[in-house]
This record gives sequence, C-alpha cells and structure tokens, in this order.
Amino acid sequence: MFDNKIILITGGTGSFGRKYTEIILSSYSPKKIIIYSRDELKQYEMAQEFTSPCMRFFIGDVRDKDRLKEAMRDVNFVIHAAALKHVPVAEYNPIECIKTNINGAQNVIEASLEQEVEKVIALSTDKAANPINLYGATKLASDKLFVAANNIVGKRTTKFSVVRYGNVIGSRGSVVLLFKKLIANNAKELPITNEKMTRFFITLEDGVNFVLKNFERMHGGEIFIPKLSSIKIKNLAKVMAPSLPHKIIGIRAGEKLHEIMCPSDDSHLTLEFDNHFVICPTIQFSHIADFSKSKLAEVGVPVKQGFEYNSGNNQKWLDDDELLKMIEDI
Repeated sequence: MFDNKIILITGGTGSFGRKYTEIILSSYSPKKIIIYSRDELKQYEMAQEFTSPCMRFFIGDVRDKDRLKEAMRDVNFVIHAAALKHVPVAEYNPIECIKTNINGAQNVIEASLEQEVEKVIALSTDKAANPINLYGATKLASDKLFVAANNIVGKRTTKFSVVRYGNVIGSRGSVVLLFKKLIANNAKELPITNEKMTRFFITLEDGVNFVLKNFERMHGGEIFIPKLSSIKIKNLAKVMAPSLPHKIIGIRAGEKLHEIMCPSDDSHLTLEFDNHFVICPTIQFSHIADFSKSKLAEVGVPVKQGFEYNSGNNQKWLDDDELLKMIEDI
C-alpha cells in the first residue's frame, strides 16, 4: 500500500515518527517520506540516522497552514502526530496547547483537503476520553475535527480517521524512563502517585503497526482503539527496582486513577472487533459507510450498552515477566 507513495508525518522527529520511518523503510519502498516538524536539531539528528534518498525534512509548524500546504504537495498519506502533550505544561500554558492541538489540527485538515491527500490519520490519546485535563480536552476537540472533516470533502476522495491508544512504553516522558533515570542516579525510593493507579501500555512498534493497518481498514470517520494490556504502576516500579521502597506522592493535577479508551457514554457507537474497537461517528456523513465491516472485511459487533473500556476493568494484564521483557526491549 505504501510502495511508491509519498507520506508526510507531522511531528515526525518524535518517538512515533522515528519508529514509523524505520518500519516503513524496512517493509516498503516509498517514493518519499516527509518529516515535518519545527525542531531543526532533531531534524538534523534524524537525517544522520535515516539516510535513504527518499527522506525529506521540512522545517515547519502545524500552526502555519501555508507551510503545511507546501509540504503536502503531491502527498498521498498524512499521519498527524504533532502535539503539545505534557499535562502540567498544558495546564500552565493553555492557549499554546490550544494553538497547536486544536488550531494545528484544523490546519492539517484544510491543507490536506486543498492538496487532495488520499488518507489522513490523526494520533490521539486515552486522555481524550472523558478528559479532565486541558491536554485531553484539546485532543478530544482534535478528534472531533478530524471525524467531522469527512463531511466537508465535497467531491474530493480524502478520508480522515483517528487512532487512539494508551501510554507508549519507553517514549519520551514515559514513567519507565523516569524510573530508569532515578534508578541510575541511585535513588533511595521510587515515587508512586497511587497504589491503585493503572495504565494501558503499548510498545512503539505495535503502535506504528496499528496505524499502518488502519490505513488499509479505514472508511473515514472512525476512531480506532487497539485492545491493549494494562499494568499497575506499583507493579512497574517493583519489577524495575525490586529492592527500592515506594513513596506515595498523590495524583497530580489532571491525572486519573484509571485511563479510559472507550467511554460508556459512547457505548451505543462502539463496535468490537477481534483485536480492536471502533467508535463510530456521532454525526451522519454524506457518504454511507458500514463501519461494522472494515475495508479488510473484518466484522465488528456492537458492545453492550454501558460498556466502558478502561485500564482498571481491562481483562488483559501484563504479568511481571512480560513487563520486564517489554522494558528490556526498549
């Protein structure tokens, strides 16, 4: 599907963009991979690592629609990964988070439509489901923009969908890297927000492969959610440093005890497939799509009314050995 195609990744120098580039180059023969981001140092460093002649590096901000339009010329597929993601930073700088995560999302949509991109997938987060912090609220707004964008395509064939998943183990800002740093610095204890706190975890490679597969299965308008395993944060600390005691520091502003991916309020819109869920659009599109059957002929069934997929009620949990292996593989 990606052979001889032009792919653009906003925020492409981040953890996702780097792993995506690695996998695409090893599995396909793209015509171009365009890395679009605003950090020249990260672009320079990435260009030293990925030297394929198909690589292109565009300095630009998603707040700048004109630059996005230039970068998207002749592009087939767009992955929108650029975002301000740090919860406390977003709380302290709300308007900056809004400018990037909401206004930037709309710019990506408008540029994609004007350049007639074939398919666009926006990356979301579990924090967008029933959000209690500004970051989650901006990503919920972004999700709504990308879903609704399917209704303004007119005669174009552009399709927009969203991928929502949990914490990427080992990504920048991850609790795993925090614990690693503390352990390396001979910390006498590890900070735990709450003994009952749980999170969904996914590897970077699994996240990338899920996005790739959704380009094949999407009709346009879906929110795709993978079935993931949960962990307890206290178990993570125990596996990483069995001899260190834990210090309970309390839940930070904007944090939840458990993260949600499929809210119960959306249960009437949620379909369950073998390896993922789909939240169908709340609005009617001008094009008719049967979201219960993907473009890959996968069949989904409605979940029960009131169903909620959260990291605390999940049926899949990582045991200590699985967790340790994931950490070692980072």
